[in-house]
Amino acid sequence: MQIVLPEKIVQKLIKALQRAGSKEIGGILMGEHISDGVYRVKDITIQRQSGTVISFLRLPVAIFNPLQNFFRKTGYDFTRFNYLGEWHSHPSFTLEPSSTDCRTMWEIVEDPSVGANFAVLMIVRLDTMQQLEGTINVFLPSYKTFKGILSQEKP
Repeated sequence: MQIVLPEKIVQKLIKALQRAGSKEIGGILMGEHISDGVYRVKDITIQRQSGTVISFLRLPVAIFNPLQNFFRKTGYDFTRFNYLGEWHSHPSFTLEPSSTDCRTMWEIVEDPSVGANFAVLMIVRLDTMQQLEGTINVFLPSYKTFKGILSQEKP
């Protein structure tokens, strides 16, 4: 699976990461299915309440309204536009998901009320040149996971 980040989303993430400094931050990914196994991020949320140096806690109330607005703007076309998953930063640690990250993502895909066939976890940070770097992990029901590809669109 490939996740494509448009330049405007890259810049939004860079600004948020710069503001957060050494604290973890995150939000949700909303995207568009553009071809087999390829999704473009159309919008993200940035949770205003940041985490600590070692953790980020997603607040479920922070995702309902942005998702509803996204679905309304995209005409409730759930086969093309939908929730892709979560993102958060690891400013001081490896870009690999922690056991807590994995547990959270599997809770999402195993929850019948969510109805997700998969959930993406994008972990990002700024490199030494203040450029965005990140990884994609895809979580499936039955506690399966695989690495995805994160690519940035050029302006």
